Amino acid sequence: MRPVIHREGLPIIAAFIVTTAVLWWLWVPLGIAGALLSLWCIWFFRDPERHPPTRPGVILAPADGRLLAIVTASPPAELGMGDTPRTRISTFMNVFDVHVNRIPADGRITGLHYRPGRFFNASFDKASNHNERMSMRMTTASGHDLAFVQIAGLVARRIRTKLAVGQAVTAGARFGMIRFGSRVDVYLPDGIEPLVREGEVAVAGETILAVPGRNAADADGGGLR
Repeated sequence: MRPVIHREGLPIIAAFIVTTAVLWWLWVPLGIAGALLSLWCIWFFRDPERHPPTRPGVILAPADGRLLAIVTASPPAELGMGDTPRTRISTFMNVFDVHVNRIPADGRITGLHYRPGRFFNASFDKASNHNERMSMRMTTASGHDLAFVQIAGLVARRIRTKLAVGQAVTAGARFGMIRFGSRVDVYLPDGIEPLVREGEVAVAGETILAVPGRNAADADGGGLR
């Protein structure tokens, strides 16, 4: 089956195709380069279907990509969650990953905050504190307080989020995207251990990052699906 194209990308893809047509008319080698870039643009905005696990209470990866170092850090101050460090799981999306982001757990959105910032490489740890970001807080269906954050990267300049405070959400549902190359952080509720490791590749809406009541010693080789 062909992957669905996210509608955020349709005007950009159209612009690439028109530009390619002009370049082809001017000089065929330029047109070929434009065609290759247009194909990459179409691939970048792909939006494949995902199949979230049916197990209740799971916390899922909100983004496709490679997991960075799993550390303890305080959630964004603007969310009002206090400064007690929590386990933070960061997923780095390169320009070849799917960039559609998905809700990590069933529950309700309790806080949203956009903060402008800088554009360090999203794989750097300092990106969580200094880069442009959209922070989200939610209460999961099991009553846990969870935060997840979209962070712009070195070449990312547009964060898209379609959520509202008070909105009921479902694990694995689409909620936004970042273009082009970025990261998404998840701050686990206190006392919940991750089931994944640094370097693993996550699939948004399918890879299980954590399960309340289950610890890393129970996991068989990292994230579950």
